[in-house]
Amino acid sequence: MDTPTPAGPTEPTETTGPTAQTAGFDALLDSACDVAQRAYAPYSGFRVGAAGLADDGRTVTGCNVENAGYGVTLCAECGLVSELIAGGGGKLEKFVCVNGDGAVIMPCGRCRQLLAEHASPQFRILTPLGERTLDAVLPQAFGPADLDDPAAADPAGPAAAERRTEGDPS
Repeated sequence: MDTPTPAGPTEPTETTGPTAQTAGFDALLDSACDVAQRAYAPYSGFRVGAAGLADDGRTVTGCNVENAGYGVTLCAECGLVSELIAGGGGKLEKFVCVNGDGAVIMPCGRCRQLLAEHASPQFRILTPLGERTLDAVLPQAFGPADLDDPAAADPAGPAAAERRTEGDPS
C-alpha cells in the first residue's frame, strides 16, 4: 500500500536539485557566498553572508562581524540593511542568507524583524525549503502601524494589510 506524500515544500533532492529550489536567486546566492567568505567569525567560525535585491535594482550584501563581547556581534542582515540605507534607501524585493559552505540558512527572528521593516510588498526570501513570502516566515509581524495605532494594526501582518490596501481581499 502506498503511503500518501504530504503536500507542501520539499527538501531538495537529486531530481529537484538546487536549481529548482533556487530559481531566480542565482545571482544573489553568488553574492551571498562571496561575502560570507569575508565574514569576521574568529569565535564561532560560523560565517554568514546575505544578499538582497533592492527595488531600484541594486544588489546589497552583508556578512556577520563577531566581537569578543558576543552581544555586540553584527549579523549579516544588519550589514545588508545598513548598505541598503547608506546607498539611498529603498525596499528589498528578494533576500537570501547562506552559511560559509554556501548552504541556504534562515535568518534568526531578530533579523526577520529587521528585514520586515525594509521589505517591499513583493518581498520573497529563499529559505532551506524554497522561496517564501515575509508573512510565511514572520507571521503577524510587528511594524510601524503598531506604533501609530495598535488597534488598527492588521493581525495578519503588514504585507496582508498592504494587499488589502491594493484591493486584494486575502
